[in-house]
Amino acid sequence: MQPNRLVCLDMDRVLVDHLSTWQFVYDRLGISNDESFELYNQGLLDEWDWIKLDIALIKESRKDGPMVTDAELRGLMEGMPMMKYWKELIRDLLDNNFLVAIVSGGLQQTARDIAAQFPSDEPWKRRWGGIDRFTSQRFGDGNDTKLHVFTNGWLQGASTADGDHQIADFGRYQVQMDGKGSVVKMLQRRLDVTKENTASVGDSAGDISMFQQSGLPICFNPWDDRPKAHATHIVEEKDLEIVKNLIFEHFQIGPTS
Repeated sequence: MQPNRLVCLDMDRVLVDHLSTWQFVYDRLGISNDESFELYNQGLLDEWDWIKLDIALIKESRKDGPMVTDAELRGLMEGMPMMKYWKELIRDLLDNNFLVAIVSGGLQQTARDIAAQFPSDEPWKRRWGGIDRFTSQRFGDGNDTKLHVFTNGWLQGASTADGDHQIADFGRYQVQMDGKGSVVKMLQRRLDVTKENTASVGDSAGDISMFQQSGLPICFNPWDDRPKAHATHIVEEKDLEIVKNLIFEHFQIGPTS
């Protein structure tokens, strides 16, 4: 019997062709998180408080008028630029019986939108590493996704009069900046996958712990030189077909049509 094989994908600058999904929203709102970013870099702010500050920045971005709501924030993420060959990469991995996970500090809605486009035959249910019901209905006809999703972002707060939701003060914090390796370990335990049968794809120093927990670490579209020393392969060209070919070659899978 073929052992289980897992591919863990970062999202920002890997599946998404943008600096970050957070930055995409800031740009749409015309705001900047430079102040909280600088505090974090100075060691004066931990990641959890950084997320809370950025959620507050998004909620209160309008000087006049009501705060941004859940539905509005989802809408602001429409039109996210995607990396070349992203959909084919995931499709071909699933077609060849790979388990696929998105492990990212980026905003959850884009990861859910990606995952829901690969529905399973099972109806949606709340589960570890799953997506929300709204997104499953939007893209997957109400079915669960074949992917496993771990991201950061926002949480729904109190309901509004028109059926929308406020954004809660406390954000969604599943993935630590330097803690992706722990998420990969949990996936390996739950999905019965060895380190040797795990591949990971990332672009930055935040992916190093994920690389260290993988038998095939691939540095794609590198942000700087720090993750390169921890990768088996470095892909400078922004084309995920190259990544697919490296994975298939490593696991001795023939070419797909």
